[in-house]
Amino acid sequence: MKLNIALLAGDGIGPEVIDQAVKVSNAIAEKFNHDISWTPALTGAAAIDAVGEPYPDETHEVCANADAVLFGAIGHPRFDNDPSAKVRPEQGLLKMRQKLGLFANVRPTFTFPSLIDKSPLKQDRIEGTDLIILRELTGGVYFGERGRKDDGDTAFDTMTYQRFEVERLARKGFEMALKRGKKLCCVDKANVLEASRLWRETVQALEKEYPDVEVTYEFVDAVAMRLIQWPKGYDVIITANLFGDILTDEASVISGSMGLMPSSSVGSKVSLYEPIHGSYPQAAGKDIANPLATVLSAAMLFEDLDLPDEAQAIRDVVNKSLAEGIVTEDLADGGKAYKTSEVGDWLAANL
Repeated sequence: MKLNIALLAGDGIGPEVIDQAVKVSNAIAEKFNHDISWTPALTGAAAIDAVGEPYPDETHEVCANADAVLFGAIGHPRFDNDPSAKVRPEQGLLKMRQKLGLFANVRPTFTFPSLIDKSPLKQDRIEGTDLIILRELTGGVYFGERGRKDDGDTAFDTMTYQRFEVERLARKGFEMALKRGKKLCCVDKANVLEASRLWRETVQALEKEYPDVEVTYEFVDAVAMRLIQWPKGYDVIITANLFGDILTDEASVISGSMGLMPSSSVGSKVSLYEPIHGSYPQAAGKDIANPLATVLSAAMLFEDLDLPDEAQAIRDVVNKSLAEGIVTEDLADGGKAYKTSEVGDWLAANL
């Protein structure tokens, strides 16, 4: 198969972890007789520095014409520390999601047998955890009307949802649940927010179309607690943009490291694959960042392109690297710490 993949390295450690995912993907291509064409493009702070905007039109064209997008990370401290900055790397991420129609963020949370003791949670609470949080990505408070009034002393951000936005995400959640444990949890704040009441009534209306799926409804504050108490109780969670942003980061620590969790952002025409961690600028250029989340994001990419054997081969070699201690310093725990590039080389060689 010939694959055309857009390559957005981004900022900070993005280029370093992306390089390892490319090594692994190229090894998979050689092993399974595929031909991958990589097309690099600028985004984030790197794009601002080069052309003055975080998601240039040229980058959008590359992404829109690709079979998939492999993405590193964006963000830089000089923007984080400047509240008055008019152009920010994160604006590029929101613009990319909107222009590409990336309406659903898919974040799996699972544990690795060889790293079960790395989690801050007790083993009996997390062992066997295997859930997916499906976060709505192009609506809600991040895209609603916002502004200042009263001479700047009052600020507002509006959470707005249309029924079709909720329905398309919910259908994807139902379809995922049918292929997994047949359980779906709709997370909202329907006791307070009108937007959440729209969420709940929309999902309730869809229940009859998916009689094999057990559906529950929970408030976001309760789920924030139960994710820590009993994560094994969840299968597929669907939720709004803001709630999903918070819950997915909370869930990521269950595995023991944010450097292990992949994700995808699904659109109607093209999807994007990225690690859940940020740009970690303190580690940029030091060759110490954990590349496994990005490598596992590449596995999700192959899976979604109907190449399950290729995806499984990547997951298997990642598990082998963890079991054999071929890990970066965040997981070394006093043992030998390998460089980012060394982990990538080992993964590619063992494929």
